[in-house]
Amino acid sequence: MELNKLVDQIKIKKSFLCLGLDSDLSKIPQFLLKESDPIFSFNKALIDALSDLIVAVKINTAFYEVNGVEGWNSLKKTIEYINTKYPELFTIADAKRGDIGNTSDKYAKAFFEKLSFNSVTVSPYMGSDSVEPFLKYKNKYTILLGLTSNKGSNDFQSFPSKEDSLFKQVLKKSKLWKGSNNLMYVVGATKSEHLKEIRLIVPDSFLLIPGVGAQGGSLIDTFKNGANQNIGLLINSSRAIIYAGNGNDFLNKSISVAKTYQIEMDKLIKTL
Repeated sequence: MELNKLVDQIKIKKSFLCLGLDSDLSKIPQFLLKESDPIFSFNKALIDALSDLIVAVKINTAFYEVNGVEGWNSLKKTIEYINTKYPELFTIADAKRGDIGNTSDKYAKAFFEKLSFNSVTVSPYMGSDSVEPFLKYKNKYTILLGLTSNKGSNDFQSFPSKEDSLFKQVLKKSKLWKGSNNLMYVVGATKSEHLKEIRLIVPDSFLLIPGVGAQGGSLIDTFKNGANQNIGLLINSSRAIIYAGNGNDFLNKSISVAKTYQIEMDKLIKTL
């Protein structure tokens, strides 16, 4: 997908909401367990109900890998369903890959060619040769872990040096890699106070922002500090939306939460 199509969707839907499908068999509505593939049925229902409110879908692969072959089948059916019925939605494989070149090349082929995701999350820890195999794909995007929202992120990402914190050095170095125009970055909403300085380093890149809602991040602060002329933000919400309800009416409750986000996003977009 070309990025201008994602920008168009943001303008059309007046939303920069990303639906996180952290789909867990133990948490989905129990009546769906009678389905032949409960996870896919859950995902499909949510995507159909929310397609007018979201611009992206992030599939956290861990929630599928845990179920073995059946889980991968659910993942494959979900991404194929999105690509067939909602090709305008930007898809993210939240797989957090990153290894030596030959291994990364196989990961890239798996998610970009075999599964046809638009993007994949990648750890930068092993450096350029672990990321560049992902960056060689035209109109495919690598979402680099920049400054994450978890408590342990302070162990390394904020580690100071004579120059800058480690996460800033990662951002600066990544811009020198071959294919860096295909980079996006993960920045946790709970670290929104750093967004202005991050924007000085990567002013035009899209940022994937988890942590709004359940983790306590502020949508308003994130937008104020991180939006650019194309909005440049994908606000991910997983649990707050997909587990808003667990009965037969779960979709109505999910729609209500997503609509609340979308209304607030529309107001913020109008301030630009």
